[in-house]
Amino acid sequence: MGMKERVLSSALKWWGRHGGLAQFHRPTGAAGHLAGWIMGHRSSNVARNRWAAGLLDVQPADRVLELGCGPGVALAALAARASRGTVVGVDHSPVMIRQARRRNRAAVRAGRVRLVHAPVEHLPAGEGPFDAALAVNTVGMWPDAPARLREVAGLLRPGGRIALVSQPRCAGASAATSAAAAAELSGLLTEAGFVGLRTEQLGLDPPVACVLAVVP
Repeated sequence: MGMKERVLSSALKWWGRHGGLAQFHRPTGAAGHLAGWIMGHRSSNVARNRWAAGLLDVQPADRVLELGCGPGVALAALAARASRGTVVGVDHSPVMIRQARRRNRAAVRAGRVRLVHAPVEHLPAGEGPFDAALAVNTVGMWPDAPARLREVAGLLRPGGRIALVSQPRCAGASAATSAAAAAELSGLLTEAGFVGLRTEQLGLDPPVACVLAVVP
């Protein structure tokens, strides 16, 4: 473990004891800014987001939607692939939108990345259709996830891809926890009408599960 990872690990342990982990769900103020910095620099978070972006097989002219874009790590990876397309990041936290804008400033200036401050219940309907959509560790916080996923399906073109990612962060999380999370995501996608489901896994601790599907 390098120096940066040791500092991050110590900060997370202190923060957890003082209730700061809630900021990863609803980042606000200075504490939310720190949460975004951790999400943007922790090596496992960066690896997870870049891996998930790669699984979507984004093409240069694609239009891509990220739900809960956080500090913009996956947005950057998606924008690098959609070099002639557009990537739209949505997040309910203005702190995260600001960090995502800074991380992707060149692509934002070029019009290849657009950022929308909105909760998942108010998706930017006028932005579609999209070729692909991504959500990393956010679906568990959505109100009425099946309804939200049906709305996402409506924003995707026929044959459009979606990737839902989960790396459980609860105490004692294991490979079995990740497998259960993948099964839950698969059930939600099936209920929302997606087809062609498959699951991929990234060998972190605990493992990261990604369930991919398409709009019929």
